[in-house]
Amino acid sequence: MRRRSPVPPAPLPQRDGIDPVRVRLPADPEGRWGTVRAHLVDRFQGAIGAGRVVAMLEAGRFVGADGVLRGGEPYVPGRYVWFHRDFAPEVPVPFEVGIVHQDDRIVIADKPHFLATTPRGRHITETALARLRRALGLPALQPAHRLDRLTAGLALFVVRPEDRGAYQNLFSGRRVRKEYEAVAPYDGRVALPVTVRSRIVKERGVIAAREEAGAANAESRIELVERRGGLGRYRLLPATGRTHQLRVHMNGLGLPIHHDPVYPVVRDPAPDDFTAPLQLLARVLEFTDPVDGRTRRFESRLRLAEWDGGALPRG
Repeated sequence: MRRRSPVPPAPLPQRDGIDPVRVRLPADPEGRWGTVRAHLVDRFQGAIGAGRVVAMLEAGRFVGADGVLRGGEPYVPGRYVWFHRDFAPEVPVPFEVGIVHQDDRIVIADKPHFLATTPRGRHITETALARLRRALGLPALQPAHRLDRLTAGLALFVVRPEDRGAYQNLFSGRRVRKEYEAVAPYDGRVALPVTVRSRIVKERGVIAAREEAGAANAESRIELVERRGGLGRYRLLPATGRTHQLRVHMNGLGLPIHHDPVYPVVRDPAPDDFTAPLQLLARVLEFTDPVDGRTRRFESRLRLAEWDGGALPRG
């Protein structure tokens, strides 16, 4: 089996903390594309229009390993091309990303509510990754896992590319103890603590996940920490990491997390409405460091508005 040649380093620097897009020119057995321009227009005209592709070529925004591409170059399958896409305007998330810990291998960030962890969909520059790369001057920074956009709290980022796999494997191998805190209704009829095991299915393009019959693929322990009138403060200990798992399990118990815009009813808040953050906080990360074997434990400095008066650093 013929091995693919190593990918050359990107000739373009990051922009606003975002890597350039990289494309590899595919095989062309039918000879459809005589030039690089013909392929790029064919490939991207449906997304941005042929005129925009041509304008980007004329502006020198497409770059190959050997320099700027103007489009008239002969089409060569396997060639790499890089460019920066145009970023649509994003609503700024008016909360800072805190730093709980930083060393030469990892950064433990305190992500605020409403800020996505990594670029995806309509959230590109307004993400924790892009902000941290810019603020810390760490262009190679990468996440070891993903924290839901509406959830606040601890997220682990890896400084050096060669270390990323080791830290990612901690999460995929379920070797990280994660503790969450949530504010939700109190209901004395719900017997707690309880370990919930169910099958959660999340379909692409569908906002809400659902529970269905079948072998369990999600497990969460739910504990009541304290009660205040009709509210409870809960400790949530996920053993698995399915999308929306804690939110689905709390809702299934009849204890939907306060200000959840999906469970039990899907709502669509305005993108600039930051007045009702989901009352869910990733409070603790604990693991054995895969590089040096040390026990690591980190705790969020944030607190939940419905219980402690605001998503602010703990005193």
